[in-house]
Amino acid sequence: MQKIFSEHQEALSRGWQLGDGHFTTLHARRGRLRLWPYHQARLAEACRRLLMAPPDWDALYRQATAAAEDRETVVRVTLLRGPGARGYGIAGCADPTLVINTAPFPQAYLDWRDTGVEIGVCAGRLGHSPLLAGLKTVNRLEQVLLKAELERAGLAEGVVLDQDGHVLEAVTANLFWRRGEHIYTPVLDRGGVRGTLRGWLLDRLGHRVRQVRAPLQELLAADEAWLCNALMGIVPVAAIAGHSLPSSFSTARGLQQQYEQID
Repeated sequence: MQKIFSEHQEALSRGWQLGDGHFTTLHARRGRLRLWPYHQARLAEACRRLLMAPPDWDALYRQATAAAEDRETVVRVTLLRGPGARGYGIAGCADPTLVINTAPFPQAYLDWRDTGVEIGVCAGRLGHSPLLAGLKTVNRLEQVLLKAELERAGLAEGVVLDQDGHVLEAVTANLFWRRGEHIYTPVLDRGGVRGTLRGWLLDRLGHRVRQVRAPLQELLAADEAWLCNALMGIVPVAAIAGHSLPSSFSTARGLQQQYEQID
């Protein structure tokens, strides 16, 4: 184990020490940041709820777009509370620190969209966290542990339940399902992340979708289900914990086509 003792500002960052920040992950394509209005809205909500000053949005957009360099790539925008006094207090903290990173686009997601995925159900559950519900904070330790569970089981993704046994989300994505003419997605007022593509789907589907607290049995009784996030897009679910879903992905396919028409 390497030991580092440092008074350097980066080593003392509140983001590193306290998880005091939030982020969004974007899909850059053809020189544009897909779903940017939804990403900006989520960042702005997080700044408001976490009591952080908002950045210059126009400057942030220019910097993130420049970082993508006209490639199809992943762009992560992170806002960390600025340095201040030691401890939890935020009085006197400087303006937020902006960090922009890029990474190659995961090509495996293209296969997932075409063929669908078989997912599991995680044994680990998420507790209620109303203060942070919906936000994508930099503290992702619960997701790290849930992902480790998936890796041990050899699964690509998994349904995550809350402490009461209600369907909340997947480990790295939001979740929708259809039964008959009705479409459902978990309500996220006690936990989970309100993804940007989830937001787009809620706007697109309108009155057809209901936000619910549903037990796992309701999801397993679905005619169709799909995962979504800003990178994977809309991914049909072929089976859940060995239970095959009967649909030919008809709704998911239609939504995929609509989503591919936008930047």
